[in-house]
Amino acid sequence: MSLPVAGPLDGGNVTLASWSFEPAVMAPLVLVAVIYVRGWTTLTRRMPARFGPARLAAFLSGLAALVIALASPIDALGHGLLLAHMIQHLLLMAVAPPLLWAGAPVAPMLLGLPKGLRRRVAIGLAWPPIRRLARVLADPRVSWAAFVITFWVWHVPALFELTLRSDSWHHFEHACFFAAALLFWRPVILAWPARSPWPRWTMIPYLALAEVQNGLLAAILTFSDRVIYPTYGAAPRVWDLSALEDQSIAGVIMWVPGSLAFLLPALWLVVTTMTTTPRGRPLPSVPE
Repeated sequence: MSLPVAGPLDGGNVTLASWSFEPAVMAPLVLVAVIYVRGWTTLTRRMPARFGPARLAAFLSGLAALVIALASPIDALGHGLLLAHMIQHLLLMAVAPPLLWAGAPVAPMLLGLPKGLRRRVAIGLAWPPIRRLARVLADPRVSWAAFVITFWVWHVPALFELTLRSDSWHHFEHACFFAAALLFWRPVILAWPARSPWPRWTMIPYLALAEVQNGLLAAILTFSDRVIYPTYGAAPRVWDLSALEDQSIAGVIMWVPGSLAFLLPALWLVVTTMTTTPRGRPLPSVPE
């Protein structure tokens, strides 16, 4: 479904106000929103201090970021502009996941399920192989490595070009980015009832080292004197940007907003880990 627009973009058929509400994208997001709101409504009566409106706002904002990434004109523009593609990746990896975790989704999502299904899900989560897998995935070393490997592998020109030629591979790339980012941001946000075996201060180098990876790729894109992804070099020009200018702007987007996505939480952690309660206990990882 595409909404009418004021006018077409130069160099292609993409239109500035086109939104594509594909059922395969929107139906799961709407379902997740309904389940979360249902569970949150119950929890906010039982635990108002822990599940206040801020939790709901954070989680729904995370879902909204996914809608913008996957259904807005950004998705269509990504076929002709690398800068749009980078905005999309930023939303999937650095905006939506921390917002979703800030909503402390585990309890609301479980409680929002129908009672019979809730019981089966709880039993499944308690199954020993699932619990062992969850412990492995919760290890910050695993989540950091998964994030960085996914980040670099999908930006290898051959694989990146594959995603531009195939919608299926493009969707799979997005799924990998989003799943790896969920793992990465979990120990940073550490939303209730999560617990980490690592001290909170360790998340500062965790974020800083991830930013080094981000900055390195951003620098390559910004300062390269050749077009790294040939598809963008051959694509019809949009907004009178050359392919090299588009690539440089994409690098700046990755460098500035992308860096802030890592550095601001790191600064917040510096403040919170240096501040203690009168009894010497660290302040909570996520403000209630």
